[in-house]
Amino acid sequence: MSAIVFDHVCKAYRGHAAISDLTLAVADQSLTVLCGPPRSGKSVLLRLLVGLEMPDSGRILIDGQDVTRRPAAERRIGYVPQSFALFPHMNVYDNIAYPLRQQGAPAAMIKSRIDRVAEILRIGPLLGKRPSQLSGGEKQRAAIARGTLKDARIFILDDPLVGLDFKLRESLMDDLKDMRASLGATFLYATSDSLEALTMAEQLAVMDNGRVLESGRVDRVYHEPRTARSAELVGFPRCNLFVGTVRNGQCQSAIGAFQVPSDTAEAVLLAVRPEDVVHPPSQIGGATMGGVGTISLLENLGAECVVYVQFGGATVVSIPPADAVIGLDVGSDFAFSINRDRVMIFDQADGIRRERTREMAHG
Repeated sequence: MSAIVFDHVCKAYRGHAAISDLTLAVADQSLTVLCGPPRSGKSVLLRLLVGLEMPDSGRILIDGQDVTRRPAAERRIGYVPQSFALFPHMNVYDNIAYPLRQQGAPAAMIKSRIDRVAEILRIGPLLGKRPSQLSGGEKQRAAIARGTLKDARIFILDDPLVGLDFKLRESLMDDLKDMRASLGATFLYATSDSLEALTMAEQLAVMDNGRVLESGRVDRVYHEPRTARSAELVGFPRCNLFVGTVRNGQCQSAIGAFQVPSDTAEAVLLAVRPEDVVHPPSQIGGATMGGVGTISLLENLGAECVVYVQFGGATVVSIPPADAVIGLDVGSDFAFSINRDRVMIFDQADGIRRERTREMAHG
């Protein structure tokens, strides 16, 4: 069952399309993440859902009911905007309590709910302060508390962790998932951070240029993307993309050559996840491509490193364990291998997935 359905929704500003014929179903009681770069349309879509703006065409359904032209007050949606939107003349407690007071909730119930959410978000000592006395991270936590306190079945969170330090972001991601489960509600969550999206999402929708490129389970979108752009946007570090040319059943590229079941000449894009660029080289798993390149940059993440390698006129990104690159530095040789079965092929013209490489005939 879908809690939310966007049915061919369009929205433009001064002739510029912010949302273009977008269709998406959000499962009931799911934590669905909209992931895409800035200005991909995520915030516009959320504003349309909450009723702050109206679409130019298309429909928006909540629990099967068409709410496209209904005012925001009738939609019963909890909303955490990207901006803090806190009332400066109220303390944190009154800011959080405001939506429930507007609904006429009893004072005892309001206090009980605020105490609970304040404990989860670690803002108990802040309840008596005004927004001007808070840091940016504290303001964001207060905004999250207010947006998720409303008596609603659907909650919208527009990049709610922006501006928070990494440790607090990591903690709040777990807290928000627990909160969604305890509320039995539907969370629609937007972020530009693909690592945050992978960590948070049960269902993932990838957005770009006002469209949903694809949606589905996180593991499916990550491992079997339907478009090259989706493969590029989802994952950290970003997916390696290489240009290839197919002629007479042979694909030539910067990372090697291999056979494909095609007799036509065409331009393709090859995508390889950094974790599939293996160092030291390995023959495990079948025929491989690869070679020896030159390290141009090393980023040490502790347990692993992000290694940027110049090879065959292209930059190849790998994430080997940190102990595998001990003694290596910028300018060092870097030997690697890529299992051919892990290479994804897309049409260069439209970016659509062409075929699974495991269906290829290796030569």
